[in-house]
Amino acid sequence: MDGRNREQAGREAAGTGAPTVKCNVQYPEHPVHKYHQVGDLIIGCISSHGVFISIAKDFTIKPPPTMSEEFLILPMNYQHILALAFAVKEINENPQILPNITLGFHIYNNYYNAKWTFHSTMLLTYTLERFFPNYNCNTKKLLAVIGGLDSLTSLDMAIVLEIYKIPQLTYSPTPVMKDKSHGLPFYQMVPKEDLQYKGILALLLHFKWIWIGVVVMDNENGERFVQTVFPMFSQKGVCFAFIQKIPIPTFITNIEWMLKQGNIIYNTLRDNNKVKVILAYSESHSLGFFRFISYFSDEEVESKHKNPLGKVWITTAQMELTSFGFQRDWDLEIFHGALAFNFHSNHVPGFHEFIENQTPSGATGDGFIKTFWEKTFGCLFPDTVVNEINVKHCTGTEKLKSLSPPSFEMDMTGHSYSIYNAVYAIAHAFQDMIASGFRYRTMVGDGLQLHKQSFWQLHHFLRQVSFNNSVGYKISFDQDGKLIAGFDIINFILSKKITKVKIGRIDPRSSTDQSFFIEEDAITWHSWFNQTRPVSVCTPSCYPGSRKQVMDGEPFCCYSCMSCPEGKISEKEDLNDCYSCTEEKYPNKNQDSCIPKNISFLSFKEPLGISLACFSLFCSIITILVLMFLMHHNTPIVKASNRDLTYMLLITLLLCFLCALLFIGQPNKVACILRQTIFSINFSVAISCVLAKTVTVVLAFKATKPGSGIKKWVGKRLGFIFVFSGFLIQVGICTIWLSSSPPVPDADLHSETEKIVLLCKEGSVIMFYSAKCYMGFLAMISFIVAFFARKLPDTFNEAKFIIFSMLVFCSVWVSFVPTYLSTKGKYTVAVEIFSMLTSSAGLLICIFSPKCYIIVLRPDLNNRQLRRQTK
Repeated sequence: MDGRNREQAGREAAGTGAPTVKCNVQYPEHPVHKYHQVGDLIIGCISSHGVFISIAKDFTIKPPPTMSEEFLILPMNYQHILALAFAVKEINENPQILPNITLGFHIYNNYYNAKWTFHSTMLLTYTLERFFPNYNCNTKKLLAVIGGLDSLTSLDMAIVLEIYKIPQLTYSPTPVMKDKSHGLPFYQMVPKEDLQYKGILALLLHFKWIWIGVVVMDNENGERFVQTVFPMFSQKGVCFAFIQKIPIPTFITNIEWMLKQGNIIYNTLRDNNKVKVILAYSESHSLGFFRFISYFSDEEVESKHKNPLGKVWITTAQMELTSFGFQRDWDLEIFHGALAFNFHSNHVPGFHEFIENQTPSGATGDGFIKTFWEKTFGCLFPDTVVNEINVKHCTGTEKLKSLSPPSFEMDMTGHSYSIYNAVYAIAHAFQDMIASGFRYRTMVGDGLQLHKQSFWQLHHFLRQVSFNNSVGYKISFDQDGKLIAGFDIINFILSKKITKVKIGRIDPRSSTDQSFFIEEDAITWHSWFNQTRPVSVCTPSCYPGSRKQVMDGEPFCCYSCMSCPEGKISEKEDLNDCYSCTEEKYPNKNQDSCIPKNISFLSFKEPLGISLACFSLFCSIITILVLMFLMHHNTPIVKASNRDLTYMLLITLLLCFLCALLFIGQPNKVACILRQTIFSINFSVAISCVLAKTVTVVLAFKATKPGSGIKKWVGKRLGFIFVFSGFLIQVGICTIWLSSSPPVPDADLHSETEKIVLLCKEGSVIMFYSAKCYMGFLAMISFIVAFFARKLPDTFNEAKFIIFSMLVFCSVWVSFVPTYLSTKGKYTVAVEIFSMLTSSAGLLICIFSPKCYIIVLRPDLNNRQLRRQTK
């Protein structure tokens, strides 16, 4: 509806008696700072060149005009504008990109203010800086819009640009809006913010900084940052000692309050002596507000700063080394040695020269440069109206290269590099759209007229754009519309000559183990630390051999150290728990490492093994001598003791003595199978011989009684039956044992702490004790029979000696069981060998020593018995 129709409608309403409403509509003021360059196609940009600190509005009087408010400029941000202009200039001069098409741009300042952001964004979509909502009055061809510098600015811009489906390329990490149309994301010209968080965490863990302070701006982004990194850092063992929020001044009257808050924050930082690292996250312009921390009050801002805090600052990529124009002479000592994450950037050829040629007189259409020049160089142009008399006038010939950070720098910053790449991304995407067959122009008269096509189709080509920029760096987006790039880690050296040194990087294109790189030797620390790595922990590290013990009511980074319990170790510092060594190793004395266990077994080379082997051989030799002695002495005492059983007993005892040698040495499969079975069989035969000898004597006396029918059983055959029966039963037991669960070589890893004991695992425990119990059963029968035969009237009756030998046997093997179960390692084998040898020696001594004694020392008794028998 035009003005004539609205007037006619008003008259008709008045004629009908309807109430008339008169509204005094004031059109929004024109933008203060803008930069226009004409072209066939326009790239829009919302820049953040400074901030207005206005007078508080009480809604009782009309607010003053914009120009009367206090404008605080951020000189460093002017480079963002120059980066866009430089990229457009390069493209227009490059015949390989968009030939016969001239790019132009429209840049507006949003002053970090939502109202100005909406206003400036709408101005980009309309002509003549007047806009009519719901009407398409645009005659310029807006390809895309670059902005904003902060996430809140980008989100505000997106509300307007989404309506017209205009592509938006941000140069700050920006969360995607939940209600944003599918397939039209932000094209984020900076890496993923998650990658930066992982890089910060990797940096903290590399230097073992686990007790840190956090300082953020008091806004939505600061709160989102804390909520994101807190669980991530905590999971990796990093604690926040405190979280301080820097207030954002909105009105001039809040400056004094902000300084007082800064003093409180300063005291918090100073009083936390254990905290040597401060993580700062905020917006691009926040460093200017952070610098207020160094001063006591507004009266001392220009004259006095606080003593150094002795802290290492870690800043995120959103925060550039910048400050407000009036802070150019402020001290930066508090941030000296800071470590900053920056968006990756490269040296762009020609950019230095382009900046050096910028002058207020030669910048056509640039509405930013005059304010920038005055605030940066501290002068005023003659046409600037001021009330002061003695002012320094600007000549316009001042050199930008004479400036240094944080006022300005000649090298392209990370944000500027992102804008530079954004312009090229738009140009390459549009060129790809042309190459795909999109008709974009036609001849009208003597000039070019662009078709009224919807440039929202550029989205498809932006998502797939991939090219190498002027320095050969590949530019492309991932599936979420975010630039595939990394971060640079910068060391701020804020001495007399302010410099930035690249000391590391975060590169997502590298392998996982090489994505984080830091060159520690290149870091210049604050003088407070005497060029040594700062330590930022709540509790000194728990050394190896100890573990952390969390204290009640304290963060998990604050703990006490406790020694590892016996049998456990900790090889690294600050472990939460001690752990056991593997079974093949054992803890050393300091409990900080594991030592391989020594192999242990009863060998022929150690004293115990040598002693047992010698004792075994000695008993074997004695047995052989006794056997040979008895075989060559055919005397009455030998004949009366059942010579065949005696020889058999001596031979089995000899084998028992020799069996002990199978128990000495490194166990193997054959030795494990033979040693228990052979000894059990041999010893069973030996006891069976003793039993047969005793039973034969008893039956012989029973057979002498008149009418006794036992006489027919007396003889050698009866003794052999007893021996064979005892042998056969033990062979059966051993056969079942070997067929069911035979002994096998094994390693005992637990009985001795520092040794691995090689032994024979007996297999079936039931069969092992069955074989032993069977020998005990034979011994018990022999003992009982000998006990009843002890008073038989035969001078050569061996019953008493057999009783003593069985008592020895039973004593040895009864004591064997508890001793065997209580000993460990190779000593278990030694106990078994000792029991075998002593029980066998007991039989040898108790039964044959009296015979040898009579034969050698008392032959008269031997002869006398012979005479008695002949009578």
